[in-house]
Amino acid sequence: MADITLETRLVKDIKGTFVVPSYQRGYRWGRDEVTRLLDDIYENLGKNYCLQPVVVARRGDGSYELIDGQQRLTTLYLIRQYMHKDSGGFMEAPSFSIRYDTREESETFLDDVDLDKRDENIDFYFMCGAYETIRDWFEERAKVKPKSVIMTGLNTAFTDSVSIIWYEAEEHDKEDSIRMFERLNIGRIPLTSAELVKAMFLSEAAKGSLAASRQEEIALQWDDMERELHRPSFWSFLSNDEGVGYGTRIDLVLDLIAKKDADSREKYQTFFTFAKWREEGSRPLEKIWEEIYRTFLLLLDWYEDHDLYHKIGYLIASGAETLGSIYAAWEGKGKQAFQDALDAMIRKSIELGNDREYGDLSYDRRDDYALISRLLLLFNVESVRQIRTSRFPFEKFKQKDGRSGWSLEHIHAQQSEGMTKQETWKKWLEYHKESIKAVGGPSELVEAIEKASEKNKLSREEFEALHQQAMDLLSSAGSTEYVHSIANLALLDASDNAALSNSAFDVKRNKIVKMDKEGRFIPFCTKMVFLKYYSPSDKTDLHFWGENDRKAYVREMKKVLTPYLPKEAAAEKEMA
Repeated sequence: MADITLETRLVKDIKGTFVVPSYQRGYRWGRDEVTRLLDDIYENLGKNYCLQPVVVARRGDGSYELIDGQQRLTTLYLIRQYMHKDSGGFMEAPSFSIRYDTREESETFLDDVDLDKRDENIDFYFMCGAYETIRDWFEERAKVKPKSVIMTGLNTAFTDSVSIIWYEAEEHDKEDSIRMFERLNIGRIPLTSAELVKAMFLSEAAKGSLAASRQEEIALQWDDMERELHRPSFWSFLSNDEGVGYGTRIDLVLDLIAKKDADSREKYQTFFTFAKWREEGSRPLEKIWEEIYRTFLLLLDWYEDHDLYHKIGYLIASGAETLGSIYAAWEGKGKQAFQDALDAMIRKSIELGNDREYGDLSYDRRDDYALISRLLLLFNVESVRQIRTSRFPFEKFKQKDGRSGWSLEHIHAQQSEGMTKQETWKKWLEYHKESIKAVGGPSELVEAIEKASEKNKLSREEFEALHQQAMDLLSSAGSTEYVHSIANLALLDASDNAALSNSAFDVKRNKIVKMDKEGRFIPFCTKMVFLKYYSPSDKTDLHFWGENDRKAYVREMKKVLTPYLPKEAAAEKEMA
């Protein structure tokens, strides 16, 4: 890494000869890409704006091998060439040239684009298309304001505010260049902000600020941080992203320090922030590194603190807050003030508006679904936090393993919603046959189910009749009234198995027990519900989910969530 030069460079300061090597294809940008580049520059007039990296390696003759960025650099060349010619030479011509190892005529063509030659070869075709797009873009905007004003604006931007990320390998090695090109272009693995920031610390240019021994120490600390962030339990505590969205996970730490908005479209905003600090001299490299490492250790402290782990973990897992908003709430606060801020965030995440009560929440009301999901997730996380003998495993909760995640499911389902196929009906009947036997159901019903399962064609009427008999037998009194309330809901493995989703309590209980024996993760409170942990032993039946079970479940929920519920919730009617 020591032979890397990394900086931001204004478009007007891009100079020299750039050589497109033989292992690359030629220019291929179309109308959409060219227009997007022009729009991005125009929309940011008057602001400091940085384009994506241009990766080069210096050749022995003083030219640069263009490893990545050919399309952007060629388009910038064509824009400046168009402005130079259309202004009659008033605007400056490009201050660099582009040469091609195997297509010498393309360099000459770029200097004087002749649209009549577009069909002579594929390079000319795309270059002509880009040139026409540039011309049309200026003509379209000239309908609103004079073209000269638009050109002057762009020219000023190229001179004062629009930069590229200049990533230069000091010595040219053809094999290294090809490997880097394959990584950046064929493998589609772009440079990340983190890699660019790392190069900022470890490059040759940094030696004026950091001793070689310090650079080696930083490199080791960097690798240690990346390795720690790859620990599933640590990463899942910090992020809902399984890692796909991050090229390197240390990007998450750097984004916090740079205060990058999660919705930012600027891919390299974080690097631009760090580069600006360095170039302005407002923060020396050593100070920047100290802040990076201190922030990482802070996140590690949060992870290792039992209470902070669960509170922050819930806020991120539920989507109520981002790590960025939590970090902002921490800045400038002592530990107790930070704890109070987290508690306020948790209360806000489950608060009800419009004078509603928690007992009014319903599964079949779209706006309530997300709030019930948060309440139950908080119930699970807080139950584990308050017990203090273990930690809620966010890594297992977020790990999909081919599943679609966790969803709200009825503890006891009574309807046949979503069951439209014969194979689903037969599967449902098979699931419930054993439960009917377990509660001493009539043998005639068991026999009828067996015969129905063997039929080549089972009619809906036959299934509905058997379904009704089975549910009458496996449901306790009063179940229908509360079927969609929070007292009959739990977090379960989201499944496309409609037969299981629409099953009675005893069937689902048997499934949970089987999953538990297999060592599969079941959210803590979900397991407690189906094992009847909350239910008074003298008022419950193992095979049914009845009124006493629902009341006990809600009572435990209220007890656990009391710190986050409004004071009046203690006196409100049962959530059941």
